[in-house]
Amino acid sequence: MAGTALAAAVLGVAAADPAGPAGSVAAGKFTLASPQIKAGGKIADAQVFNDFGCKGANLSPELSWTNAPKDTQSFALMMFDPDAPTGSGWWHWVVYNIPAATTSLPADAGNTKGMLLPGGAVMGRTDFGTTGYGGPCPPPGKPHHYYLRLYALKVPKLDLPKDATAAFIGFNVRAQSLGTAELMGLYGR
Repeated sequence: MAGTALAAAVLGVAAADPAGPAGSVAAGKFTLASPQIKAGGKIADAQVFNDFGCKGANLSPELSWTNAPKDTQSFALMMFDPDAPTGSGWWHWVVYNIPAATTSLPADAGNTKGMLLPGGAVMGRTDFGTTGYGGPCPPPGKPHHYYLRLYALKVPKLDLPKDATAAFIGFNVRAQSLGTAELMGLYGR
């Protein structure tokens, strides 16, 4: 199964989460796509953070998804950099309680006001210490891998504390996951 997960990460698609019930995926693979981030490609300056020596526009990418598992009641989106030199990676964007009828997010949906998110969606705190999208800005060196993972959840809502950490949100998201769609982009400087 690890080989399948690795192949899915490289190709930008993901099958049902191994923890989910067998046969829970609708016809076709649960996929996540973006016109701004090509699977395995370089993330554009428009999505890059604008601080810490980086000079991007810090706009969250437009995202769309298809073939969510049949029993999906809500979604959660998490963006993570496992290559960050922290010993625990870096959470760049956390959104949960995205209604099940949603199939896309517009560009800049991750702005700190969250006005472009669907009703009921909640942005969690990132490792920047704030809510909202924080784009890539790795230290100079090898490019980092940025994983956008969309989780189809078996519950309509996660009741989490307003100041919950991304790791705590992630724990709850994975516990309620029916399947995951993934898109990975690279960025280095």
